[in-house]
Amino acid sequence: MILFNSLTFLFRFLPIFLFIYFLTPARFREVVLFFGSIIFYAMGGLRMAMGLTALTIINYILGQMVFSADKGGVKPANKRAFYAAIAIDAGSLILFKVLSGLNNKVVLPLGFSFYLFKMISYQADLFRGEITRRPDIIDTVVYFTMFPQVTQGPIMRWNNVGFEKRERTVSAKAFNDGLFFFVLGLGMKVLLADPLSMLWFEIEKIGFESISTPLAWMGAIGFSLRLYMDFWGYSLMAAGIGMMLGFHFVVNFVHPYWACGIAEFYRKWHATLGAWFRDYVYIPLGGSRKGNLRTILNLLVVWMLTALWHGITPNYLIWGGVLAILIIWEKFVVDGIISSFPIIGHLHVWLFIPLTWVIFAIPDLKELRIYFERLFPFFGNGVNVNTGDFMKQVLVYWPFLLVSLLLCTPHWYRLIVRNRKKLPVILILAAVFWICVYRITISESNPFMYFSF
Repeated sequence: MILFNSLTFLFRFLPIFLFIYFLTPARFREVVLFFGSIIFYAMGGLRMAMGLTALTIINYILGQMVFSADKGGVKPANKRAFYAAIAIDAGSLILFKVLSGLNNKVVLPLGFSFYLFKMISYQADLFRGEITRRPDIIDTVVYFTMFPQVTQGPIMRWNNVGFEKRERTVSAKAFNDGLFFFVLGLGMKVLLADPLSMLWFEIEKIGFESISTPLAWMGAIGFSLRLYMDFWGYSLMAAGIGMMLGFHFVVNFVHPYWACGIAEFYRKWHATLGAWFRDYVYIPLGGSRKGNLRTILNLLVVWMLTALWHGITPNYLIWGGVLAILIIWEKFVVDGIISSFPIIGHLHVWLFIPLTWVIFAIPDLKELRIYFERLFPFFGNGVNVNTGDFMKQVLVYWPFLLVSLLLCTPHWYRLIVRNRKKLPVILILAAVFWICVYRITISESNPFMYFSF
């Protein structure tokens, strides 16, 4: 498997690919991107590359049958082809999710969920007539396989990255902007997420039953920030590479920890996945248009499917159920209060989101119960356990926690982006890149957390 945060990718695959890509005449660049993407994916396993290629060909053929044009314009056609495509894509995803959950020897293909979600949305958009130009084979296979997004998203749509109108902006400005976002994302991953992963490792090594309450809360916050920096970092790197290649920037995170409520948090966290479930599950089920009870049911269905998408272990189902209840609570009980006092919505995010990430992180329900006993020591068995552990970890991890918390605020991130062309920022980013290279050289590259989904 080749990682964005590996020396092989940074100094071999990416520069060689970009060199060939930019030397190639514009009309042939999609071909270069397709073969480069297959090579990238094949480095994670030849069988996985063959599976991706097979699903790509199947979806192209069925998509051509779904799409139909007449003299009056464009209309969807051939319901059988559409249902067959959905059955193959969704069925493949369900089958591998179940098999990998029941048998540790069955490995979920790299990025399987992400490119299958892209295929499902493609077929749905064809069926609904939202894709108005018949997709040709090269655009379709590039859309499904392009390496910046095939392994971990974002889940881009045919229409929102320029495939519909064949919009490409290959320029020095787009390349520089893409390089900026790539290095920024790399720094988030290598210099923030990876060190914070060691905090959670230390807590696991100590044992949940032996940590103090302050360290338990520090661990919950640290895991939340680690997951954020890891996934946001990847999304920025993927979007940056896409910009270098001439595609639109795909926004996947919009400062979720500055959201006013849990529902808004998940509109801003992994935004392309949330939009996918909204457009292809929630709205087709009726959304909020068919009364309160139906809305509640639809929210429960969406969050149970979201939980199952992450995995079939009980902690994911609990995680999804808790989030559904919190969103229903906000929508039907305290919506007016949050509107009048936004600080309450912010407190919801800052308190409940780290707690739900703890559920997300611990698959063993017994261990999960112990951790929550440490978080909430109602019987006095958490505060006094190993009382010096908190300060010991604070002294090691406070710089990573502080910088991550600052990046959670829109102000600091926008300040960096707004001044990206100024010399001090350029020099800082150059230093960040080479420090990342040094860190990668002296330690093993850590996979991105969402590779497992």
